[in-house]
Amino acid sequence: MMIWLRSLLFQIYFFVSVCIVALVIFVCALLPYRVRFGIARSWSRSMLFMGKAICGLDYVFEGLENIPDRPSVIMIKHTTVFEAYAQMVVFAPQAWVVKRELLWIPVFGWGLAAMKPIAINRGAGHSAVKQVIEKGKARLAEDIWITIFPEGTRVGRGQTKRYGVSGAALAKEAQCPVVPVAHNAGELWARRGLRKTPGLIRFCVGPAVMPDGKSPKEINLQVQNWIEAKMREISSAYPASESSLTV
Repeated sequence: MMIWLRSLLFQIYFFVSVCIVALVIFVCALLPYRVRFGIARSWSRSMLFMGKAICGLDYVFEGLENIPDRPSVIMIKHTTVFEAYAQMVVFAPQAWVVKRELLWIPVFGWGLAAMKPIAINRGAGHSAVKQVIEKGKARLAEDIWITIFPEGTRVGRGQTKRYGVSGAALAKEAQCPVVPVAHNAGELWARRGLRKTPGLIRFCVGPAVMPDGKSPKEINLQVQNWIEAKMREISSAYPASESSLTV
């Protein structure tokens, strides 16, 4: 019972705090981007603190030495909300590739719109990839990193979906590294559920994948193979025999 009560308390904190910080960021829309991102990062740190204090969601960041010293594309396994805020603490100021519908959410969408997102219609196919490349190159030129959840949505524990090619295509066009990230947050935090189980979340940053001499498909496959292999290593929910999907 206490786990459920703690989970509910943390969920209330999440909903209330994200609305407040989104409104603050929206009001600060004319301030420099690094100021707005600093506000979002402070909120992310509070989420890490409250998750640990209330629900026992301890965490460790691994592989930070792999983070390049120049703007890059970040590709993260997406299973929970945890990685969405944790990566803002780990990486430099960034912009997210998101589905455009998120901008339509009252209050939250206002704040998100002020964070230089690349909002796309996921059903637009090649035109969506072109939009990611064009706007992504502009963000990278501003010293803003790009975060992409390559499977396009949160996936369940032990599941894998086809990786979209937009992140790899952007890296190829911009000639910048791709940083793969895996984590086991889904072990403790269900994709669609209230319960947060106490435990240690490993947030693992992999070696950067350089685009030199590779096609977007090859870049994507290298990133996917590392992420899925690391997921099998750190997550008991991942079938040990499951192999990465090809693209």
